Amino acid sequence: MSMPFYVSPEQLMKDRADFARKGIARGRSVVTVQYADGILFASENPSQALHKVSEIYDRIAFAAVGRYNEFENLRIAGVRLADMRGYAYDRRDVTGRGLANAYAQTLGTIFSSGGEKPYEVELFVAEVGDSTADDQIYRLTYQGQVTDEHRYAVMGGADEVVASYLAEHYTEDASLSDALHVAVAALGHTPDETGTTRDRVIPAADLEVAVLDRTRTQPRKFRRLVPARLESLLGDRGPTEHVDPPPHTNGTPETPPEPGPDQPQI
Repeated sequence: MSMPFYVSPEQLMKDRADFARKGIARGRSVVTVQYADGILFASENPSQALHKVSEIYDRIAFAAVGRYNEFENLRIAGVRLADMRGYAYDRRDVTGRGLANAYAQTLGTIFSSGGEKPYEVELFVAEVGDSTADDQIYRLTYQGQVTDEHRYAVMGGADEVVASYLAEHYTEDASLSDALHVAVAALGHTPDETGTTRDRVIPAADLEVAVLDRTRTQPRKFRRLVPARLESLLGDRGPTEHVDPPPHTNGTPETPPEPGPDQPQI
């Protein structure tokens, strides 16, 4: 009788964490920045159909990096949870903290379960308040860990390089235009194929940008910024450089081959 192959729990968790981290790093970074009138989200995403930033509820937004089908399932579950809670109780009872806790439980359960692979995703859940001090930004990792972020945050891709740029150039209570300039410049401040960090001007058409705007009079504070609006806010930045995605990824970085239909990683 053959003995079953033994893997220690510590090694199993390490292997699952390495697997998830590698998948997330293949995506492009998402930046969230607090500014005077709300919270801004920005990412390089040439796809006009596969959104990385979305609305969850009146004052709450969702952003993600990693495997699209996985974080899209999480987004839909968050919308349903928010709608049910708002309908059963009151719209004011739907909070970013509550949604972040629900996502943390789901991701933590999936990561610790040996029956399925861990989700290759990281999430932002943000809620805009009546003032900058009331804004809430939560970052959720693939294993369900929740971090309360302030001022700015980055996930996915070359997140450490992008975060170091934001640390040098971020200013408190900036205007939307200034915050957008810093966020987009940070996204372009990434290593190239040789590992050398350089500054690249990303075309407005390749950007996905949205805001939670506390100055909007209607209850729903989420608003997308279309390329024409981005060009007017960013002004003349010099020659732009479009980076073509690798083949067979629907505009997203290449992922290891798997059985069944291709699932993009963004």
